[in-house]
Amino acid sequence: MSSLPRTEQPSVPPLPQNREAALPVAIAFPDGGQAEYGLVPSPYAVPDRMIHALWASRTGGVSPVALWLAGLDWGMHLAISPGKQCELAHHWVQSSYRLLAYASECVIKQESKRCIEPAPSDRRFRNEKWQAWPFNVIHQAFLLQQQFLDEATLSVRGVNERHREVVNFCARQALDMMSPSNFALTNPEVIEKTAREDGWNFVKGAFNFLDDLTRYYADKPPAGLEKFRPGETIAVTPGKVVYSNDLIELIQYEPTTPNVSPEPMLIVPAWIMKYYVLDLSPENSLVKYLVGEGFSVFMISWKNPGPAYHDYGLDHYRRLGVMAALNEIQRITAATKVHMAGYCLGGTLLAIAAAAMARDNDERIKTLTFLAAQTDFTDPGELELFISESQLTFLEDMMAEFGVLSARHMAATFQFLRSNDLIWSRWLHDYLMGERREAIDLMAWNADATNMPARMHSEYLHKIFFENQLAQGSYIVDGRPIALSDIRAPVFSVATEQDHIAPWNSVYKFRIFSDTALTFLLTNGGHNAGIISEPGHRNRAYRVTTSGPDDPYVDPQSWLDQTPVHEGSWWPEWVHWLKERSGDPIPPTAPDKHLPDAPGSYIFG
Repeated sequence: MSSLPRTEQPSVPPLPQNREAALPVAIAFPDGGQAEYGLVPSPYAVPDRMIHALWASRTGGVSPVALWLAGLDWGMHLAISPGKQCELAHHWVQSSYRLLAYASECVIKQESKRCIEPAPSDRRFRNEKWQAWPFNVIHQAFLLQQQFLDEATLSVRGVNERHREVVNFCARQALDMMSPSNFALTNPEVIEKTAREDGWNFVKGAFNFLDDLTRYYADKPPAGLEKFRPGETIAVTPGKVVYSNDLIELIQYEPTTPNVSPEPMLIVPAWIMKYYVLDLSPENSLVKYLVGEGFSVFMISWKNPGPAYHDYGLDHYRRLGVMAALNEIQRITAATKVHMAGYCLGGTLLAIAAAAMARDNDERIKTLTFLAAQTDFTDPGELELFISESQLTFLEDMMAEFGVLSARHMAATFQFLRSNDLIWSRWLHDYLMGERREAIDLMAWNADATNMPARMHSEYLHKIFFENQLAQGSYIVDGRPIALSDIRAPVFSVATEQDHIAPWNSVYKFRIFSDTALTFLLTNGGHNAGIISEPGHRNRAYRVTTSGPDDPYVDPQSWLDQTPVHEGSWWPEWVHWLKERSGDPIPPTAPDKHLPDAPGSYIFG
């Protein structure tokens, strides 16, 4: 195997200790550029940081101060609102009467129209057994409680909007914990299963629980995922690692067509997880599909950083990631233009790099594609509930102690945000029913999370997420601000309908900030499953339109109402768009056969 080229690394200052009590310093790069850093430690900040880090380690990184403030804001406003208290009491009496009338009709007539319907996304009570006595009354009582809780937490006047949402979210989490579907005696499906198996489902469930607990503390993947091994059963599209530095390995995939587009494709995945979500099994690999359609595809594989990477910031990821990969692709292929695509956080980073390139008259980008990626964070979804100055302080101090935000912490955060789907459904299926879901490749990837350097994550949360500098045109790259409106390359933006990380109406807002031709596509599915939407995938559909810089703005709801639905995968639509903006095909440049095979070594870190 040949040795891989290395890039010269920037010198970085010591790890900051406290954001508030700090003076600005700068990082010097070998090319003379500078990247802003923000902190010099103060001795008085050390005990504060230690206390915050201790609290954060006990609360999963959640600031108790932020929760207390939200609860106090809501509770005090409700306490001084006797009219609202009476209104809530009246609604409680009405709900109780509706439930009593429903229960009476069920006893007398053996059937009745339900008091309340569950939300379309709530799958807990879909089984017909929930319509039998007394489970029909039990689950209707729960849904009425849920409705009352929403009204009580969301309709009190004077409460800060974020505090209102935080209180509602926490109250819903507590109520969902007490859902009748989570208990054996109030779940008809569990009761039937127990009777049919003479209670052996609980025995199997206990073994499942012990197995999961053992795996958790041994830092092993969940049961059934052992068969998904990168380089063997997943991430198997043939390719070579053509370049590496301390932050990335660049993979060039072997061409499979006689000719390829003259513009190679660079894919920038999110660094919060491993890259191979876009190269899962051969039948649903986006990389394999692109290669088969005649594109020369390159993929960044990010390093899983340890504590030694604590001072790597967003500009390291831009320079050593996007820009280093782009330079290497041009060296290998001699292409003057490159198609570039970014997924999730990789898309946000790509937008930063593209805006900086446009500002500096760097015209190497042929097209830009953003996959479930946000550039405006005024409406970032449920993650916004726990992003405040108090929350950021606790996270930063916890990361200062460990150098990184651990993969386990991030996984717990996303499970908390989707507790019904990721926690309680598993509790029911694996432990009460005593079953195991068949493992799939997407589950294996989802369990393969990565750490994030303290500085990078702090900069992302403060500058991009909390202060929304990218959308406001105040984000600094190389000492000067960048603006998304400078981007002139045509853009293809993909959003997913059930995305809880990058809500589609937030992704849609790129139209407001752009000054270029924009094709916006909305597909069904969630943040990951909606993107992994290979041709032939069942129940897939999408909407798509193209607008120019001079076209009038259409708000998200109006766009949704007036845009027709197309059945099937969105991948062919994207490929057609790319080919229309590509030059005449040319013979491919194959990677050196003596280089290390994909998926490389960073994927195993």
